[in-house]
Amino acid sequence: MSTDLGLPSIGGLDLVPHTEDKQTAKDFTSDQEVRWCPGCGDYAVLAAVRSFLPTLGIKRENTVFVSGIGCSSRFPYYLNTYGMHSIHGRAPAIATGLATSREDLSVWVVTGDGDALSIGGNHLIHALRRNVNLKILLFNNRIYGLTKGQYSPTSEVGKVTKSTPMGSVDHPFNPISLALGAEASFIGRALDSDRKGLTEVLAAAAAHRGSALVEIFQDCPIFNDGSFDLLRKPETKEQRLIAVRHGEPIVFGPEDDRYAVVRDGFALKVARAAEVDAADIVVHDQESHELAFALSRLSDQNLDHTVTGIFRNVDRTTYDDAARAQLQQAKDKAPNADLQTLLNGRDTWTIAG
Repeated sequence: MSTDLGLPSIGGLDLVPHTEDKQTAKDFTSDQEVRWCPGCGDYAVLAAVRSFLPTLGIKRENTVFVSGIGCSSRFPYYLNTYGMHSIHGRAPAIATGLATSREDLSVWVVTGDGDALSIGGNHLIHALRRNVNLKILLFNNRIYGLTKGQYSPTSEVGKVTKSTPMGSVDHPFNPISLALGAEASFIGRALDSDRKGLTEVLAAAAAHRGSALVEIFQDCPIFNDGSFDLLRKPETKEQRLIAVRHGEPIVFGPEDDRYAVVRDGFALKVARAAEVDAADIVVHDQESHELAFALSRLSDQNLDHTVTGIFRNVDRTTYDDAARAQLQQAKDKAPNADLQTLLNGRDTWTIAG
């Protein structure tokens, strides 16, 4: 899709030409004091988003951020766009109404692992299932931060917290697997400290028309400090982080000790690249639902082999496009009917007094 001026589009939204008044990160920065704990991963994500938004060429007035409850949900205050700090877990529902009624808006949801996967679990999976044209940023720090350190739906088994002093007995959600089960048309993952990787995934999510879920591993220095250190420290991250790119063999690790992802029956496993045939190394295909799911299960709670990048990116009719098409079809069939007549339909009854 493009405008009459020949401009490209982002997620189905025509871009606005900026010549004399080009937007910058400062334009997307509000006058509100950022109030997160020192060292919180939210700062890194906010900085990345502020720098990324101007590159889309979408006016601030056409950009909306909706959040639920939690530390991450303060996000709309810190962006100079339209926004709404809504209620616990309901941000996807509110954003669905907005995206469906206003095709001209770029609608984003900011949520956390507690907000999205606990009380908001149904709202999240149905927004993904319907393929509403939303971009959902899921901040995953594996803890409840705002309410002071209870275990969350992504906390590891055995996690000692204020609400689980003897260790959590719950088995956690795998957000990527969950999204794939809900048939999300775009799924990505990034690390808060990986500015380049995060920006690449955000850009692809923005360009996608449909539901886009981006899981962001994010540090909570107060209640779950160092939870993703294995993916940050130079001595361990190269052997654990697997950045996937569409159409490229899945190979990772330092140059002198490369590893590869190969098939193991219906699953995947990691092997030394030098010990396997090059033809056996899996080539990433972001249109393969089965491969995306297998990649999401490559590592569970221990972060031994953690995939980042785009797991899935496919085209599918969006809920909002289909709903608008039905409305137009109804109007075409009855051009002179008012809304109430359409709602009433043709079957009416008169109740005798």
